[in-house]
Amino acid sequence: MSNSVVLLNTAITVIAIVFLIVRLRVNPVVALVLGACYLGLATGLGVEKTVETVTKGFGDVMAEIGLLVAFGVLIGALLRDLGAIERLVGTLLRVAGPKRVPYALALTIATFLQSIFLDVLLVITGPLAKGIAGKLGRYGTARMATALAIGLECGIVFTVPGVGALALAALLDVPLGEYLFFGLVVVIPTVFIAVAVMSFVLTRGWWKPELDEEDGGGAEELAGTGGHGGDAESPAASGVRTAVKAAPGAVRTETEPVVRSGSKLLLLFSPLLASLVLIATGALADVVHWKNPVVEFVSSPVVALLLGLVATCVLTRRVLGQPAVDAALSKGLADSGQILLLNGVGGCLAATIAAAGLGDILGKYFTAGTWAPLLVVWLVAAVLHVAVGSVTISAITAAGLLAPVAPSLGINPVLIALAAGAGSLFLVHLTSNTFWLLQTLMGQTTRGTLKTCSVGVSVASVVAMGPVLVLSAVL
Repeated sequence: MSNSVVLLNTAITVIAIVFLIVRLRVNPVVALVLGACYLGLATGLGVEKTVETVTKGFGDVMAEIGLLVAFGVLIGALLRDLGAIERLVGTLLRVAGPKRVPYALALTIATFLQSIFLDVLLVITGPLAKGIAGKLGRYGTARMATALAIGLECGIVFTVPGVGALALAALLDVPLGEYLFFGLVVVIPTVFIAVAVMSFVLTRGWWKPELDEEDGGGAEELAGTGGHGGDAESPAASGVRTAVKAAPGAVRTETEPVVRSGSKLLLLFSPLLASLVLIATGALADVVHWKNPVVEFVSSPVVALLLGLVATCVLTRRVLGQPAVDAALSKGLADSGQILLLNGVGGCLAATIAAAGLGDILGKYFTAGTWAPLLVVWLVAAVLHVAVGSVTISAITAAGLLAPVAPSLGINPVLIALAAGAGSLFLVHLTSNTFWLLQTLMGQTTRGTLKTCSVGVSVASVVAMGPVLVLSAVL
């Protein structure tokens, strides 16, 4: 089959997937599988080979990240019910102070809290951020909403065990320890610079509280936040059930009652911290070519997260009792199901694209060792995100399209994964549930949310390519 036919059918596949999701409201899981099947048949793989490729692509991704996603989400569910997130935010405010708390919150969410399911994390931290905003003056809402948006979205694609990061690493065969290290190298400066840029712009006249906030900027503080940063509480922090009104068709999410305990904050997070340290230790051991069977076993991502989950279960049982553990695990398993399916079908499309020979075709159009292909990856992911409105879907699809090119270019696959992640952040807009949750939780108008969420995360998308391109000159 000619190269032009393969390219044409690949383009048709991507356009059809976008049309099915956006216009016909077809579930992304169904749309991606249909697209993969069409591409296989249209490029001459045949019925048997197409089905085999689609199922194998799904299975390969599940083998890579299935247990990791499940363990990560379950740890997050337990931490949520322990009230650990609320206490962490209160500690950040007390330690960092009002001026620096947007940076501290954004960096903490982006680097440390990615085991929490995104909507749940947003609903927990949103009321807390709104309470803190009242202490930051005229631009408090703008600064805290921007910090939340940038931290949440960057963490998904750059930080292990963020669901986007896990999927990108699996599709491009990047060792998780390596992705963890280079993801942190990218996400930390990206979040800091993006929050700084947006804070400068928003506080120089671009943010108009009377137009960009629902209350016109009249509310100085959210009721119940208290007078001091270290003692701040929100409805979520004090155990009040808080309903969130999202946009039509968006997910309606509620915080669960939280049982506060006297446990030390560091103790609550120690299992998750230990898991991440073990994974990083394994990556470092690989770099220095140090072999030790015990270290190799406990530092493997699956075992490290499993140990973290067991330890978090034990801790939660001691603090809240076994029924609370069972309830949290049940909720976590329900959350993880949709994440696993979506990431798995992304693997279906990627495998079909590779089987169609797109890698060999695209490899002819790029020069090995240049940074231009990384910009193409970013652009493809950005265009897909604008069209589809999902960070995870656009990142997975972009990586699947261009992953086959990596071997012919001599580019480290981790760079392609990071570039796809960066591009998928561009222009979070009205099709995103995160957009509407941020608007409601932070008391913004749609105009205000376009500034803090859409523009803020787009700035992070562009800024992230700086560290990625610097890494491309080194790796």
